[in-house]
Amino acid sequence: MLFRLVRHILQATVYDVAIESPLEAAPRISQKINNNIRFKREDLQPVFSFKLRGAYNRISQIPKEQLQAGVICASAGNHAQGVALSGQKLGIPAIIVMPTTTPDIKVQAVKRLGGQVVLHGDSFDIANRYAIARAENEGLIYIPPYDDELVIAGQGTIANEIHRQWREVDYIFVAVGGGGLISGVAAYFAEIAPHVKIIPVEYEESACLKAAFDHNERVTLPHVGLFADGTAVARIGDLPFQILNMTKQDGSPIVDKNVVIVNTDEICAAIKDTYDDTRSIVEPSGAMALAGIKKYIKQHGIENKNFVSIVCGANMNFDRLRYIAERTEYGEQREAIFAVTLPEQKGAFLNFCRALEGKNLTEFNYRSSGQATAQVFAGVSLKGGEQERHAIFHTLQTHYDVEDLSDDEVAKLHIRYLIGGHCEKNERLFRVEFPEKPGALLTFLERLGPAHNITLFHYRNHGAAEGRVLVGLEADLNETDQITAQLKNIDYPYQEVTNNLAFQRFLK
Repeated sequence: MLFRLVRHILQATVYDVAIESPLEAAPRISQKINNNIRFKREDLQPVFSFKLRGAYNRISQIPKEQLQAGVICASAGNHAQGVALSGQKLGIPAIIVMPTTTPDIKVQAVKRLGGQVVLHGDSFDIANRYAIARAENEGLIYIPPYDDELVIAGQGTIANEIHRQWREVDYIFVAVGGGGLISGVAAYFAEIAPHVKIIPVEYEESACLKAAFDHNERVTLPHVGLFADGTAVARIGDLPFQILNMTKQDGSPIVDKNVVIVNTDEICAAIKDTYDDTRSIVEPSGAMALAGIKKYIKQHGIENKNFVSIVCGANMNFDRLRYIAERTEYGEQREAIFAVTLPEQKGAFLNFCRALEGKNLTEFNYRSSGQATAQVFAGVSLKGGEQERHAIFHTLQTHYDVEDLSDDEVAKLHIRYLIGGHCEKNERLFRVEFPEKPGALLTFLERLGPAHNITLFHYRNHGAAEGRVLVGLEADLNETDQITAQLKNIDYPYQEVTNNLAFQRFLK
């Protein structure tokens, strides 16, 4: 199959709509991590993503008489734009089914390309089932986003370009969603330049390839985080998984099966790194490969090697930048946050600042509670990363009761905005995620119902595809079954965080 796939790659008809994207040097990040990094700029394609390659290669090879009714696909955005552009180029109708959570920038982009947008369902899976059903009922040609040999071959033309552009490459890092891009890239290099290492990178909340490798079969993730919405897939594609389990002629796997897993903060930091070298803002999925490179180099102590980061897309709503800029500080280890117990007396704040020995405070949240001590939420600027963070923590420990909250997601997303007092009632705390769309918060509250008194509520729209709520409910521990039934009725992913350290210190 690998040889056949490479032949398809070399014969692919993508350049009617796609450009040969540049492979650009990234001097700032290269110097920073002591390796040679280059960006494969797929964000410069006409639809700001690589997806038009596979879509056009698939559609252009369908006999014209079969295309009279048109084509249909399901996509959260990038594949949708590729199909819409292909339909426009070939003069055929293109129906694009998109989840209702799709960022508006992607919906409008599809419409500008002449695609007929149908918003349906809260997730890709629901939208995809609807698209397949319409294809069967209306005689449309369904264009899969990754589970198709010609789609994979179209994406694989990126590998052919990289090979021509930089023969000295040692590693290529690829963000993974359904697996179409990495399958094409890995197949090409396995046959043409097998010494090149292909490394998959996944977001920690949608790591379907890692789960499949771990179980030696495809599995469906119970929940998928939507921060990196371009790669938010619950189950790796069937054909991609078959390809990614193949071996080179020497018997070694065509991809490294130790998938690099990156988190939100690491992706945000990589978005800034990309901006520093290119002055371009890429979407979270577009920065995943670079986030993976940084993590891989640190874990393996690599120096003076040649790395390619495939910048796979740049379709992101502008209002997400506020959140990304804030989280970048943590991903770059430029800020630490601490919970500190101070004596409730005059001069305590001054003494705390002196204990920091000249370090710059970035945040200080405090509210008098009339007690002998006060809980303070403090942010401190870092220049020396994790090592400096630990040093500050140990310094503060000599003077105060202190906890490091720098890796505490509840503290970073919610507690920092809620400093102000303790609740004396029996209270249980939950994190809930729901699709971010008009009316979603109202729907959440209606489903929650009046069975339990709400004691705490924090929600902030970050421009993402999912909303995150921290909600406190008045309830005793013996009401566990009732609470569980109530939350299951909401039908959104949730997690109890009553024992969270930041909550216990500041609000319990």
